Amino acid sequence: MRFHKYHALGNDYVVLNPADFPAWPPAPTPEQIRVVCHRNFGIGSDGILWGPLPAAAGAFGLRIFNPDGSEAEKSGNGLRIFSRYLRDAGLAPRPAFDIETPGGRVQVRILEGGLITIAMGRVSFDSGKIPVTGRPREVINEPITVGGRTFTYCAATIGNPHCVLPLPEVTADLARRYGPELEVHPNFPRKTNVQFLQVLDRANIRIEIWERGAGYTLASGSSSSAAAAVARRLGLVDPTVTVHMPGGKLGIEIGDDFAIQMTGPVIRVADGTLDAELFQARA
Repeated sequence: MRFHKYHALGNDYVVLNPADFPAWPPAPTPEQIRVVCHRNFGIGSDGILWGPLPAAAGAFGLRIFNPDGSEAEKSGNGLRIFSRYLRDAGLAPRPAFDIETPGGRVQVRILEGGLITIAMGRVSFDSGKIPVTGRPREVINEPITVGGRTFTYCAATIGNPHCVLPLPEVTADLARRYGPELEVHPNFPRKTNVQFLQVLDRANIRIEIWERGAGYTLASGSSSSAAAAVARRLGLVDPTVTVHMPGGKLGIEIGDDFAIQMTGPVIRVADGTLDAELFQARA
């Protein structure tokens, strides 16, 4: 049972190829996911990338699992990591190809110097698509109260839901304190990812992240995409934005229709073998 571990700005994933796990398809169980991702009892990771899977029109299929066993529709860092794995494994001989996720199809370009660009799709602020409860609308600058504090938030989707809170300053403590309640707030029937957003200037933003199903996270590609799009929608930044996170920086290009091009690095950490004893011991 082979595994392949990578990180993208400190956001680490374990890639499991279904071909190496004939007893597991169609997917690992929530308990198997929790064991593999556990940082004391398993390999340790922010999630599992399960693929390649069959997909339409020659794309590589991918499912993304959070460390709590739930499934994510899309992950920008996960997509870059999976792209790097496909190239490393010789499964994607050309530098441009497509990946199909439950959150939509994306286009990949592997660049010189180890950078990878993902065409993440279009960001929408539509309440029905995100989804957010209430009347149909763009969810821009609305109040939300958690832990006795009222914030102003914007909501967005790029195939997965996001709650973006613009603030004068952001800290890890802020994300850890209010992120858990915002993730499960009744406004978000499918829960949500949370970004605390600070605009540094028209070309730079900083975010702190609480990820749905994963918790406090050093970096996130879809969070960077959503936060940059919100800042652009509010008129606070230009189309080219660098997103600063505790784990490092991502480049975001925002189109006129809020289509997102995300560019960043991936680091290969390790290849290894999962022992069956790992799962027997936890059982």
